[in-house]
Amino acid sequence: PSLGSDCAEEKGRQGDSGAAYAMRARKRKADVFLQDPDEEIAKMEMTRKKQCEKQMSWNNIHENAHMLIPTPDKDDDDPVSVDYSRFIHLSVVPTRATPLPALGWANRDDVWKNMIKKEETYVRDKFYMQRHPQLQPKMRAILLDWLMEVCEAYKLHRETFYLAQDFFDRFMATQQDVVKTLLQLIGVTSLFIAAKLEVSISIAMIFFSWETEKKNPLFFPALNWNLNPLTVVSWLNIYLQVAYLNELYEVMLPQYPQQIFVQITELLDLCVLDIGCLEYTYGILAASALYHFSSSELMQKVSGYEFCEIEECVKWMVPFAMALREVGSSKLKHFSGIAPEDLHNIQTHINSFDLLDRAQAKQAILAEQNRTSPFPTGVLTPPQSSKKLSSGLQSI
Repeated sequence: PSLGSDCAEEKGRQGDSGAAYAMRARKRKADVFLQDPDEEIAKMEMTRKKQCEKQMSWNNIHENAHMLIPTPDKDDDDPVSVDYSRFIHLSVVPTRATPLPALGWANRDDVWKNMIKKEETYVRDKFYMQRHPQLQPKMRAILLDWLMEVCEAYKLHRETFYLAQDFFDRFMATQQDVVKTLLQLIGVTSLFIAAKLEVSISIAMIFFSWETEKKNPLFFPALNWNLNPLTVVSWLNIYLQVAYLNELYEVMLPQYPQQIFVQITELLDLCVLDIGCLEYTYGILAASALYHFSSSELMQKVSGYEFCEIEECVKWMVPFAMALREVGSSKLKHFSGIAPEDLHNIQTHINSFDLLDRAQAKQAILAEQNRTSPFPTGVLTPPQSSKKLSSGLQSI
C-alpha cells in the first residue's frame, strides 16, 4: 500500500474464599435496560453538582444509531430504541469506582488507579493543527487510514496501530510548521516505534527502518519518553473482559466473542480518523463506543463512568455509528500464520473514506438542525419495557 496512492458491579472482598467469590461472579447479570425514567431523573438530581441546559436536536437522524450486543445471562434479547432528542448535561466530580474483580496478583484498586493516572499523563491537543498552517485534518485521516492498511498487510496488532496513532498525534502537538511531505515519515516512524514496543515487528517491516531511524531520536524527547499509554483499544478490551467474565481466575484470558470486539473496534477505527476524537480521553471513547452497542447500565458497570460523564462523546459518535450501520459490520478476517484466538487482535482496514464522508455529512445535518430547530432539554431514556421493539437482536 502507498500513501501517495490514496492521498464489576459485584464486589469481592479480599477475605472471601476464591470459590465463593467465583460462584458470585458466575451469577452476575449484564442488565441491558435503563430504570424507569422518573427514577433516573430523581437519581440524577441527587448526584449532580450543576445542571446546564443544552439545546440539541437529533430528530430523525438518530434512528438505529444504537445497537445491542449479546452479553452473558441477559434477560432480554430485544434491542434498545434510544431517543436522542433530549439531553441533560450534568457536571459531576468523576468517581469512577473500579469495575475490576478481585485479582490474585495485585490489588485491584491500585491497578485501577494506575490506569486512571495514565489518562491524566497522556494528554492530547485537539487544536494542534493550528500549529501547522500547511496541514489539513483530512491529511491526518489519509495518513491514519494508510497506517491501518499497512498494519493489515503485515498482520500487526490493533494495539500497534493505536500506539502509532497516539505517538503521531502527541508528537505533532509538540512541533511547529510541519510540511505535508514529512507526514508519511512521521507516521511510519510512529508505527515503527509502536511495532518495536509491541514486539510484533516482522522481518518485512525492516525496510521502514532506514528512514525511521533518522527520526527516532527526535520522537522520544518530544514525547517526554512517555511511550506506554493505555490506548482506546486497551480500554475496550478491559471493558468487554469485565462484561463477559465468568470465571474469576481467568481474568487474563479473553472471554468475550471475537466478532463483538471487531464490531466495536470498527466504530473506533472510523472515529479516530476524525480529529474531533482528540477532545476525549481513550477511556471515554471506548466507553462511548460500547454504549452504542449495549446500554447505560452495562457501560457504567464495566467502565465506572456515569452516563453524564460520557454524554458529549456519545452524541459526537452518533453519526459515525449510523454511517457504519448503514453499510454493515465486517466479518472476522482470517490471516495465515495467526492463531485463531488472536484473529480479532489483528488491525484490519475498511473503506474508511466513504464512511467518514457519510459520518461528516450527518454531522453537518445535525449541526444545521441544532441551529434552526432546537428541542427542549431532557434525559436520555429508552422506551419502557412494554414498548420495547420486538424484532429481536439487531447487529450492526
